[in-house]
Amino acid sequence: MNLLFLMTDQHRVDTLGCYGNPHVATPNLDRLAATGTRFDRFYTPTAICTPARASLLTGQAPFRHRLLANYERNVGYLEDLRDDAFTFPSALKERGYQLGLIGKWHGGTHRNAASYGFDGPDLPGWHNPVDHPDYLAYLEERGLPPYKISGLIRGTTPNGNPGNLLAGRLHQPVEATFEHYLATRTIEHLDRYAADGRPFYLAAHFFGPHLPYLLPDEYFDMYDPELVELPPSIAETFEGKPPVQRNYSAHWAFDTLPIEITRKLIAVYWGYVTLIDQQLGRILDRLDELGLSDDTSVFFTADHGEFTGAHRLHDKGPAMYEDIYRIPGIVRVPGAPPQVRNEFVTLTDCTATILELAGCDPEPAVDSRSLLPLVRGERPEWPGELLAEYHGHHFPYPQRMIRDDRYKLVVNPESVNELYDLHADPYELSNRYTHPELAGVRRRLMRRLYDLLRERGDNFYHWMTPMYDIGASDYDPTLSSFEKEDASG
Repeated sequence: MNLLFLMTDQHRVDTLGCYGNPHVATPNLDRLAATGTRFDRFYTPTAICTPARASLLTGQAPFRHRLLANYERNVGYLEDLRDDAFTFPSALKERGYQLGLIGKWHGGTHRNAASYGFDGPDLPGWHNPVDHPDYLAYLEERGLPPYKISGLIRGTTPNGNPGNLLAGRLHQPVEATFEHYLATRTIEHLDRYAADGRPFYLAAHFFGPHLPYLLPDEYFDMYDPELVELPPSIAETFEGKPPVQRNYSAHWAFDTLPIEITRKLIAVYWGYVTLIDQQLGRILDRLDELGLSDDTSVFFTADHGEFTGAHRLHDKGPAMYEDIYRIPGIVRVPGAPPQVRNEFVTLTDCTATILELAGCDPEPAVDSRSLLPLVRGERPEWPGELLAEYHGHHFPYPQRMIRDDRYKLVVNPESVNELYDLHADPYELSNRYTHPELAGVRRRLMRRLYDLLRERGDNFYHWMTPMYDIGASDYDPTLSSFEKEDASG
């Protein structure tokens, strides 16, 4: 079984037609969803690039693989996976697979994709590396103009300086965009792997639609801002929320931009999604032309979501909202029925799925469950809750989250905890952690989170033992062993 893994970065699930967006054109991903399994509750293990990508690579939760921060904002965590860490490409290589990864790596500082056996140009960094020699050669060979931008959109930071770049106009035709370049290089690898005849794992990792949104006019102006319905959580007051959320809103300078600019930014983000969908379509079309579709399983997902103004935020950060934790997840396996599944699954589950499809032992992916029973339309026993974690970006900031069908609990040791009723409050505006009518829900989720963390071996539970209502403890956290009387008296 060949494996094609299509991945975007910082991609909101609600920008896809197959997930209900009535305005954004995503015909290629919609077609993939219509012929495969669309997961409605697909989540990232942590809403930040490098740790999420390391979880895909290893099949391990972030606390276990310990690659907890992006290189650019690393605050003292590991900068690469440990030498003895299991990674799925090593298992696939033993099975004779050709391995390719085109695009964003962002999986460590000193070790690149080639360190794990992948073919493809080494494209470091968190955003399109437009000065990369291979990209420049691509432009020169085709007589295409170089990268140039204007019309930059940014706010003003609390100290009065220019804020982070959010969007701008790119003065290049579509064929010169980094997205078109990535699709072209992926197709070239696909052709080469098909000619070889051995099974392959080929990944196309797009750097977008991560901000800044830098697009040709055709896509920058593709969608009328008047079509944009602002996210209801733009009414966020941060009342009863951890103060860090208000700080992050100031950091991203949301309140310094007119609301008309927010609408425009969302419309431009939509244009970015459409641009990438068209490039994914080129790859999928080539798969069909090569006659490989009946022998190739195709995945599409993202590393995490994006705020685009929700909760008066941009990018991502220390706030475990659905906007950045729920992501698109589509899996098409030849012979499996088209369907929609509602179980809680995660990016990490892709690892065991890849291993099983390749005929490898999925056991080393210890925090990963194969999605194949779900993809085949079976009804296996499946957990009724989801866990996620966060460890910080600009600074250490530990969080753990559990959510079930209706409720979400977020534990913030340095601040107030959060509890959301996702049926009554789907946009997570009201923190109900202290509400007496939800005391039973709070206790139930706190205990369940505690038990699951202990089962995993996540030592975060030690904070919870004395601090929260987790019931009777089966170990002594009080250091009472030091209280023994001196027998010599």
